[in-house]
Amino acid sequence: MGVHRRGGGDPTYRVGPDGSHARAFTTPDGPVTLEVHPLDRSGEIRACAWGSGADWALDALPRMLGAEDDPSGFHPHHEVIAAAWRRHPHVRVGATGLVMESLVPTILEQKVTGQEAFTAFRRLVKRFGQPAPGPWGLMLQPVPAVLRSIPSWEWLRLPVDGGRSRPLLAAVRVAASLERAGTEPLAEFDRRLRSIPGLGVWTSAEVRSTALGDADAVSFGDYHVAKDIGWALTGEPVDDKALAELLAPYAGHRQRVQQLVELAQLGRPRRGPRMAPRTHLPGSAR
Repeated sequence: MGVHRRGGGDPTYRVGPDGSHARAFTTPDGPVTLEVHPLDRSGEIRACAWGSGADWALDALPRMLGAEDDPSGFHPHHEVIAAAWRRHPHVRVGATGLVMESLVPTILEQKVTGQEAFTAFRRLVKRFGQPAPGPWGLMLQPVPAVLRSIPSWEWLRLPVDGGRSRPLLAAVRVAASLERAGTEPLAEFDRRLRSIPGLGVWTSAEVRSTALGDADAVSFGDYHVAKDIGWALTGEPVDDKALAELLAPYAGHRQRVQQLVELAQLGRPRRGPRMAPRTHLPGSAR
């Protein structure tokens, strides 16, 4: 479930001291807070839910945790991936089935540092979201109707520049259509999402992997992914073109490789200064 957490201060997500994970979101039946506990000694997962979307969320939970993901055709071609798979044999690519719930924060993460993206999402939820049901005190990210009503100057105060607010609002205007597209074949969803100006291959892959459970989605265009997977498989960072060649033997399971590299911390060492967040927008930290 942690793939849905947008930074340590995400107001829609919290991890309890007992290892339980709680997240708040809006289902087709209404808002919900979903609390999920780790596997117990009997091999069962316990979950609780509050709100009008509780039944929907509990019914959808197996799919969210990867019950529909089939890794049977996955055969590691590199020893480091084989070793990671042995250490994490139960990892599955889950699917929420909720396109906009994944798409909105993903657009906020386009072409900016993680710090900028997480700050913008946190402020967006706290300023324009609603309290979630249940005892966790979480917040719901704003629904499309609310997002459409946010004026341009408020986006800048979050801070979200026009390069992200414009495609986000374009997607929000066709939110119902995008949710329906989420039930179409993955290639058709990819085509329809990327027909929106400002949304490209990276955004599509991120949404397909989290919302639709696409085990083959690769985050091409990411600042770290190609470098980290290249380092894990060859000992050297690579670009997207070389990454596509490296992952060709894993067709159908390329997202699985991406997740294993991250889980097993096989990426390149981080050295030198981090990318500095921009400071020219009204809400930026200075």
